[in-house]
Amino acid sequence: QVRLVESGGGLVQAGGSLRLSCDASGRTYSNYYMGWFRQPPGKEREFVAAIRWSSGDTYYADSVKGRFTISSDNAKNTVYLQMDSLKPEDTAVYYCAAKWRYSGAYYYQDAYDYWGQGTQVTVST
Repeated sequence: QVRLVESGGGLVQAGGSLRLSCDASGRTYSNYYMGWFRQPPGKEREFVAAIRWSSGDTYYADSVKGRFTISSDNAKNTVYLQMDSLKPEDTAVYYCAAKWRYSGAYYYQDAYDYWGQGTQVTVST
């Protein structure tokens, strides 16, 4: 079992920055990927970024590439999402997720085994 707790959300003006954190506890050594997903108001949840726990390889959705950076501190079992040049369309509830299974692509939410409770990010114009 893995418990995930997100923090760092809030209200920011367009063009601003926020850093989200995801603290993981439990059997974190079984993590294969850690991912960030988001659900905009009235829309489906979508992939944002992922990091392969052992290698640090990172992957991004096209909509955030060049603006968001995912990173991890394995010693602290924490994953971060640095969000720069924020846009109003980045407004969403952001979720951290842990993927244990080897099947399923890292950008596919159903491939993840554990989820945090989410943190709200609101970008104003």
